[in-house]
Amino acid sequence: MKRLYRSSDRMLAGILGGLAEYFKLDPTLVRLGFVIGLFFSAGTLAALYVIAIFIIPNEWEVRR
Repeated sequence: MKRLYRSSDRMLAGILGGLAEYFKLDPTLVRLGFVIGLFFSAGTLAALYVIAIFIIPNEWEVRR
């Protein structure tokens, strides 16, 4: 079963790196899409990112 976790390939908290690994996408494209989406979301994506930090576990916590 595939699990979503915060990646060790981090820029900030590893959320976007983890999403890229989960969906098998290039992390740079996911990060670029996120930054572009920040301009159009009026802060909603930023709030979702902060919430995801507390909900999605770290990679090393999942792989024990």
